[in-house]
Amino acid sequence: MRLRAITGFFFVIVMLGSVLLGNVVFTLFYLALSVFCLHEFNGLVKQGTADPNLYTGLLNGIFVFLAFAAQSYFPSKFLLFLLPVLLGSIFIQELYKKSEHPFNNIAYCFLGLLFTITPFTFFHGMAFISGSFNFHIPLSFLLMLWANDTGAYVVGSQLGRVKLFPRHSPKKTWEGFIGGILITAGVAVILSRYYTEYDWKQWVSVGILISTFGTMGDLIESMFKRSINVKDSGGILPGHGGLLDRFDGLLLAAPIVYAYLYFITNA
Repeated sequence: MRLRAITGFFFVIVMLGSVLLGNVVFTLFYLALSVFCLHEFNGLVKQGTADPNLYTGLLNGIFVFLAFAAQSYFPSKFLLFLLPVLLGSIFIQELYKKSEHPFNNIAYCFLGLLFTITPFTFFHGMAFISGSFNFHIPLSFLLMLWANDTGAYVVGSQLGRVKLFPRHSPKKTWEGFIGGILITAGVAVILSRYYTEYDWKQWVSVGILISTFGTMGDLIESMFKRSINVKDSGGILPGHGGLLDRFDGLLLAAPIVYAYLYFITNA
């Protein structure tokens, strides 16, 4: 428990620093984080039946993130036009491998990009959604994501009775899920008093989206781990597991929240 608490403390400090130290640090940090998550994903897949090419996947992951992140600094479609060419290398590379299931490898390679790189590109895009870098949005996202995890754990451990999805996550309960939503909504109201980019109703809507789809992301990551029969996605965070274990809530919630904020910002 002590090791978990120490790791959690430094994890929070690093995450806050990644948002508060400016746009360049923000971009480079989440580029590195998304690539490490992809590397962790590929390592897990290799324990199963697929053998996606590690280096092809990582190079494409770096380029996908940078191609979209670059739009926040100097809008240009040039890098985006290169994406089909580089992504095609995933197919071409399999021609030179001796594999009984080449399209299984291709599918998992693309799934890795979709599951790990894409969510972080949307999270990165939140900071620039108004046209210039604004740390309020990603910081608020992280605070509400943590509030949901904490609220769901506290309420679920004290009042939880009805299982939410026992097939994939036997400890999660409906009581915890509802508790997480309510606590996240409360944090959203507090944030609306200091970050006035959106009114309190919009912040609460963001909080509900984070709670709902963050929980689904957690369940999906649990389903993935159970499908390959592993408990933790890795051991890089002592007492907490792997990076995918820590960011499972972001993986599904970030694209949904970005879409919501994009439409209300540009309405």
